[in-house]
Amino acid sequence: RAAMCVGRCSRIVGPCLLVLGTLSMAANVLLLFPGGASTYLAEGHISKHAKAMPGVWGGGITVLVAATHITAVGWRCAGCSDCGTRRNAFISAVLSKLALLGAAACFVFSGVGLTNGPLCFYNASKHGHGKSTLWGYPFLDTGGQEPGARIENYLYDHHTWSICLEPEGVVAWNVALFSILLLISASEMVLASLQILNG
Repeated sequence: RAAMCVGRCSRIVGPCLLVLGTLSMAANVLLLFPGGASTYLAEGHISKHAKAMPGVWGGGITVLVAATHITAVGWRCAGCSDCGTRRNAFISAVLSKLALLGAAACFVFSGVGLTNGPLCFYNASKHGHGKSTLWGYPFLDTGGQEPGARIENYLYDHHTWSICLEPEGVVAWNVALFSILLLISASEMVLASLQILNG
């Protein structure tokens, strides 16, 4: 009965984690190419949180390693009485803990990346800088505003997004992809926790 339970749960959790891990890697790779252009990556004008690639190593590789083992255990234990359930459940639990840590790291990095906003070529005169245009984080450089003003102006006031001149549409690009990474990594954490309890 225990083997059937572990196998059944693994056959659900494993493939779900495989899909989420693949989506996480794809979302992070897309962050490196704002608007589908590769020139900004070549010039080094990509957000440091996107370049850290948490969706690849955190929400991607560590989750995929665990998911591959979990899926294999699930199908190996389908309808058999002796398939090394204890040993496999222990290994699955250990790998699931690593996946949980990786997904949590992806969640934190994505949250910080979403909060700080994108790196872009923007009109700095609104921020009181000497140069009129420069590369930087305009939503991070609030220049004496109240702490809550950045979040209000950036995430909730879409009119401020036009401050970024290049790459075109980079604010919406970053908000969408970092939000997707947050949702994916949160789902991965839930599934990895379920597999730890299952193990």
